[in-house]
Amino acid sequence: MASIFSRFFKFGSQNIAIDLGTANTLVYVQDRGVVLNEPSVVAIETLNGIKKVKAVGDDAKMMMGKTPDTIEAIRPLRDGVIADIEVAEAMIKHFIQKVNGSKSLLRYPEIVICVPSGSTSVERRAIRDAASNAGASQVFLILEPMAAAIGADMPVTEPVGSMVVDIGGGTTEVAVLSLRGLAYTTSVRVGGDKMDEAIVSYVRRHHNLLIGEATAERIKKDYGIATAPADGIGETIHIKGRDLVNGVPKEITITQANIAEALSEPIGAIVEGVRIALENTAPELAADIVDQGIVLTGGGALIRGLDEHLREETGLPVSVAEDPLSCVALGTGRAMEDPIYRGVLMTA
Repeated sequence: MASIFSRFFKFGSQNIAIDLGTANTLVYVQDRGVVLNEPSVVAIETLNGIKKVKAVGDDAKMMMGKTPDTIEAIRPLRDGVIADIEVAEAMIKHFIQKVNGSKSLLRYPEIVICVPSGSTSVERRAIRDAASNAGASQVFLILEPMAAAIGADMPVTEPVGSMVVDIGGGTTEVAVLSLRGLAYTTSVRVGGDKMDEAIVSYVRRHHNLLIGEATAERIKKDYGIATAPADGIGETIHIKGRDLVNGVPKEITITQANIAEALSEPIGAIVEGVRIALENTAPELAADIVDQGIVLTGGGALIRGLDEHLREETGLPVSVAEDPLSCVALGTGRAMEDPIYRGVLMTA
């Protein structure tokens, strides 16, 4: 009886690693891998002045831009850091309970959360407090580029320089890693969100059509391309939105080349971040990067032709990680489980 109880007790206290992203949150559970991947969105309903959480994750994402006055779909993270701590706390709590089920009543686990390398100590404390209040017995932090590099199987523990570019929803992290540490890192506050905004403003400027964030995100995922197609046109895309001249709903057609033009500014900012990092890299590490090349991770790495575009701009070999979307979550989980990487975790 006692052994069953102890086994059950142990089962209730699995450690958790969380990739708390601006666009998506991924949860990695010890010995089980990535078990949850949902949008970082919370829908809050206000009834008689009292706010309560109506939906979290996928359900809340579907409500974005389509809510009545009483419901608000909030994204608690902006640029990779917590913008609304109460909502973020509710979201983390919800995801932990969803992963652990009722077992989470027994004992709360250690939680490892990744933070952008450019985040301030105040922003890191907000993340730590949100996880503690959500029930973690101990909170560790890991820098996002380090987690991405571990997830992409890069040789971070060896005295070899390697470069990772993690393009997330809110930020792009560019880092040069060696011997379990960051030799150089820069955080560019450009990511998937800025790309969506660029598409929204392009369509508004050139076609007087107003589209929502969700539509822009869908266009980016399906048709996003880093450089204009060879034929100068590419695929044609039908977009529905609101005509700003007549105020009525309308459908227009644009081409993939237009999307490439719209994305040129945010992609240019990412390339600039990579250039700055290369300029500031120590010569011995730079020599290693020539051999090792640059590895792209994060959702932004899925933009078609981005690796080729970076290859042309830098003259270095560029590859996309095997599973760019869950790289950071896998790396965070691996750092939590594997004693080799334990040294990269920071106590908040």
